[in-house]
Amino acid sequence: MPFILENPVGGSSGMHPGAKYDYSYPNGLDLSPDGELHKYLVGELKKRIQESYTQISRRHGVWKKIDRTLTAYVQPDEKESKIKAADERRPISIVVPYSYATLETLLTYFVTVFLDDPIFQYEGVSPEDILGAALLERAVDVQARRAKMALSLYTFFRDGLAYGIGGCAPIWTQEMGFKTVKEPLGFMSSLLGKWFSFGEGKRQEEIVKYEGNVLNTLDPYMMLPDPNVPIHEHQKGEFFGWGEETNYAKLLEQERNNGDLFNVRYCNDIGSGKSQYVSSRSNTGRDDRFGGGTDRTYGSSVFKPMDAIHIYMNLIPSEWRLGSRKYPEKWLFTLVGDKIIVRAKPLGLDHNMFPVALNAPTFDGHSVAPISKVEVVYGLQETLDWLFSSHIANVRKAINDMLIVDPSMINMSDLKEPEPGKLVRLRRAAWGKDVRASVFQLQIQDITKGHIQDSSTIVELVKQISGSQDAVMGVQRKTSDRITAEEVQQTAQGALSRLATMAKVSSMMGLADLSYMIASHTQQLMSQDLYLKMTGRWPEYLQQEYPNLIQGGRLKVSPFDILVDYDVVNKDGTMSIAQNAQIWSNLFQTIAQQPLLLQRFDIVKIFKMIAKGMGAKNVDEFELKQMPAMQAQVMPDENVMREAEKGNLIPLEGGTNVPAVQS
Repeated sequence: MPFILENPVGGSSGMHPGAKYDYSYPNGLDLSPDGELHKYLVGELKKRIQESYTQISRRHGVWKKIDRTLTAYVQPDEKESKIKAADERRPISIVVPYSYATLETLLTYFVTVFLDDPIFQYEGVSPEDILGAALLERAVDVQARRAKMALSLYTFFRDGLAYGIGGCAPIWTQEMGFKTVKEPLGFMSSLLGKWFSFGEGKRQEEIVKYEGNVLNTLDPYMMLPDPNVPIHEHQKGEFFGWGEETNYAKLLEQERNNGDLFNVRYCNDIGSGKSQYVSSRSNTGRDDRFGGGTDRTYGSSVFKPMDAIHIYMNLIPSEWRLGSRKYPEKWLFTLVGDKIIVRAKPLGLDHNMFPVALNAPTFDGHSVAPISKVEVVYGLQETLDWLFSSHIANVRKAINDMLIVDPSMINMSDLKEPEPGKLVRLRRAAWGKDVRASVFQLQIQDITKGHIQDSSTIVELVKQISGSQDAVMGVQRKTSDRITAEEVQQTAQGALSRLATMAKVSSMMGLADLSYMIASHTQQLMSQDLYLKMTGRWPEYLQQEYPNLIQGGRLKVSPFDILVDYDVVNKDGTMSIAQNAQIWSNLFQTIAQQPLLLQRFDIVKIFKMIAKGMGAKNVDEFELKQMPAMQAQVMPDENVMREAEKGNLIPLEGGTNVPAVQS
């Protein structure tokens, strides 16, 4: 049976001697932890995991620095901790969150461009596939809403912009639940052989709450790509893996519900669940914030955390002792705690790909882990932080009194009293003498007062390099006393064109693969009928094809209705702005006034495009389901000719020798 990973699992290390459990392994293989095949597979998997981890872990240090720049608070050093302990209101070193503002600006563009419904779009390859592709698009859109795929795609885009690489794995799953139904109460008469009902009761029955794709977002710190291929060609690699933090209870539950897992009970008999190739949250830098810093508890009698590594392999079964087949196949392995294999399964997917999509909007075509847009401006961000922090430190120093005191002339305990309006007593030796000779205030010069002005220059450089200029951020920069609308539109168009490049790369590299795999999973693994709401891009077409099957605005679709050839419609990564909408509005008026153009262009579709470009989301809901009846009017021939010359009357399709209608 085809397999797609459902809810990845985790692991541990060192099994207690004598542990033995009764497992039935798939494909007739002996995968017991003390077996030779198990030891061989663990060794082969760890060779590839080690090779990938050695390469990708070189980027972890830079990623930790990036995580630090994406927050305003960091762990204070010992000196600053004492300052905060004395007075928590005193400022200490900070991270100026401009990298964060830059990331949010870029991310806002990606969300606006790609997460508009429908997120995934398809078209039929041949004319007979058009209807099935429309149904497939609606079925996938239902999955996207129920599984909240937009949230996973948000992280998918964010990781690509922050770290240079983001990953997402489409997983087919069935979520079970219960439904309360009515049940008649009664008894069976043994004499009459009849059932007598005397009321209704309730009972629960198990149902499939959700069947479809979910998106598993991959943490870049835990990715294990094949280092021998560039990131945009990961499908050509020998393997692709990632790590996950989980726990023993979750593993055991999945083993019960998922027939593809085994050996999980052995995980309870091994020591620490830590894997040397999985970075804990405290080691990623995300907890390096003011008041943060936590780690998982390993080896505890209360907690049983475990690490798992899931790795897709393109292998030859005969060479891996997994069968007699001599041609490459896609397999999935899950390794727990670097010691126990709890899953070994051929994928058997129709698309024959690693079910992983990657997003690297700033890739260079050669690297396995390219630099990110935030990393490009890291040096400027670090300088900006230093300018602010040094200014804060100097101000903190300047507001404290710095005095040169003769302790033989001044009572020091009085001088140290910080309260205002204090009385400082002189010693007997200073009576009658000039007090100014006993105390001298050092002159403090603020040499950092220009740092704030210098920081403005740094900010402008960050804007120019990252493309997050004022027009994109929604800030209107004043260039003259009077700013024209054309100037605003040109500035916005230029700024958005830079962002469109990264968006197009993400669309071709990540979303295209993701759209294709989600649709393929739906065609192959969908087992239940689905009721689709008649909205989106295809309501008129579906209404015409299925007029008798649509009830209450919904259409019943079976798994066989979507078995068609399809093409993925990639979004081009551009954003419509007011200037484009205005241009199309002018064209719309021109077309509406010219009968010849009306015969060649669909004015209703143009109107919908203009409305959606100006921000309207639900234009289709206001469209009439049936066109109103045409009102005929009899006119003399000479009047008809005269009105036609003026453009007030246009002929129906078929030439001039047909009735005319008033425009």
